[in-house]
Amino acid sequence: MKHWYRLKRCFWLLLFPLSALCLWLAKGNVEVAETVFARGIYPVYSRVIAFVTGIVPFSIMEVAVILLPMAAIFFLVRWIRNLIIRKDGRKDRAEKGILNIACVAAVVFFMYTIGCGVNYYRHSFAYYSGLVIEPSTKEELYGLCVELANQASELRSEIATTDEEGVYQMSFSIGTLREKTKEAMENLGKDYEVLSASYPAAKPMYLFSNIMSRMELTGIYIPFTMEANVNIAIPDYSIAATMCHELSHLRGFMREDEANYIAYLACMASDDLEIQYSGVMEALIHTGNALYEKDPALYMELREHYSEGVLLDLRANNEYWKQYENTAISNAANKINDTYLKTNNQEDGVQSYGRMVDLLLAAYRKQNAD
Repeated sequence: MKHWYRLKRCFWLLLFPLSALCLWLAKGNVEVAETVFARGIYPVYSRVIAFVTGIVPFSIMEVAVILLPMAAIFFLVRWIRNLIIRKDGRKDRAEKGILNIACVAAVVFFMYTIGCGVNYYRHSFAYYSGLVIEPSTKEELYGLCVELANQASELRSEIATTDEEGVYQMSFSIGTLREKTKEAMENLGKDYEVLSASYPAAKPMYLFSNIMSRMELTGIYIPFTMEANVNIAIPDYSIAATMCHELSHLRGFMREDEANYIAYLACMASDDLEIQYSGVMEALIHTGNALYEKDPALYMELREHYSEGVLLDLRANNEYWKQYENTAISNAANKINDTYLKTNNQEDGVQSYGRMVDLLLAAYRKQNAD
């Protein structure tokens, strides 16, 4: 009976080869990745888990980050203690403990594979948006930047809430913003069927936002709990776009460049000016950085299109992130993130965040052609 119990537990280990098979199939054929996983298994799996975890307004994973290590240490210490003190059946307990660890690892790997890993090999969002990604001229990039700068300046002029230094300050609570960004994503789903469905609200990180800032992270998607976790210590203007970015991962779009672009579209689909401003500012920062790398002088010309309010918000943003640049924590986090992205079919690593500009330029060309 004891051996049968152990044999049943060994079935969990089959999740290792099953996960590897799923990744191999997805990586080898984009239609399999799209049809079988991204639009087949994943939507059902993710929505069930997201419905359950969405019942509570706080991040389950944020609590788990504290409790799980404590539980792991407790069981590990107890296991080692029993191995030392109780000599009878020592080999059996050692094997059982190792088997338990392996089974947990197998389950975690499978949840990651189905909840995240296979989606890196699906069709890009450009495939569904009809956008054509192609090389762009410096003049096109500048034109896009000017358009975004004018949009940002116009929106900023209609927003009255600021702090004592004139920097944008959100006029509503984080709880209200969670509902507004959820609604924005659902509005976007009306235009893009692949994004349609009910969304859970993004989860603010109440305990770890400052630590995330030190790691230069604005948000993180957790495939085990299907939660879109957001750093709420960052400048106010960027929180809405970050929420939409993380929520886009729940529809299976894992590439960071796509998530940035989807977040921009979602913000623009909102009827709230502050959320629109968040989306436009994120787009402006990405395109402005690309223009500066290509032609610093032309970038300085672009700055003339920034209103005083936009400049104040950008300066405050730069000051906020400057305190966390090139620290041991941020450098280590960036290295880990870069390796993770490259491992998951994003060859540009952390630089893929800049590829949002390609999608914005494609939309800009299409708009001007029409």
